Amino acid sequence: MKKLLLGSALAAASFTSTATIVEMNTSQGVIEINLFDQQTPKTVANFLSYVQDDSYNETVIHRSVSNFVIQGGGFTFSDSLDAITTKPAVENEPVFSNVKGTIAMAKLSGDANSATSQWFFNITDNSAALDTQNGGFTVFGQITAASQSTLDKIAALVHCGETPVVDITAEQCASTDVTISSANLVTIQNVAVMDDDPNSAAGLTVTENTLIDSDTSTDSSSSSGGGLIWLLGAFLLAVPRLKRAK
Repeated sequence: MKKLLLGSALAAASFTSTATIVEMNTSQGVIEINLFDQQTPKTVANFLSYVQDDSYNETVIHRSVSNFVIQGGGFTFSDSLDAITTKPAVENEPVFSNVKGTIAMAKLSGDANSATSQWFFNITDNSAALDTQNGGFTVFGQITAASQSTLDKIAALVHCGETPVVDITAEQCASTDVTISSANLVTIQNVAVMDDDPNSAAGLTVTENTLIDSDTSTDSSSSSGGGLIWLLGAFLLAVPRLKRAK
């Protein structure tokens, strides 16, 4: 199904990209993503391996930070949040910049090569912070212009902590008497490959990560934008609230 091409050099002058196209169907709308097959081949292959075995089906958007990111790919929800089974971590490929409308891999603080299943959408230009932090965060695709409205819709929802919710008020988020069920969370119903030709978006123009080469900092765990210790630490603070009963 997947025609992964690891060859074909990138023309440095134009910095255009080619892409497999995937469609992420969420409870708030569709997000269409062009993947950078040839420039971030290991990351794209990793992401598609989760797509092809349906690992992302019925997962939830567990983190959304205003003017920063929207994150998913890590948890399903039954009576509580359940981590999905992950594969071995993928090597970091910080080729492209974390500008608005791109999708990148989340990882553990202090370990550039720790990304597994979780990803995030940059909902603003995060290049100054994320292109160099922790070895740079690997951007491996970008959304279509029409998909921005879905991200905007998610970002505009009421949030319990950093978790976007539906049909729950801010007051209910603060109540100890409220339970959040799966119906109240933003769900990724499925992710499907719509065009598996890596040349299906040959004219796509992307932004190169030029900051990573000039970075001389040694603090790989700086916390710009709230920090990206995402896979475990910060998100666990939201779990007890998601277990409360109406």
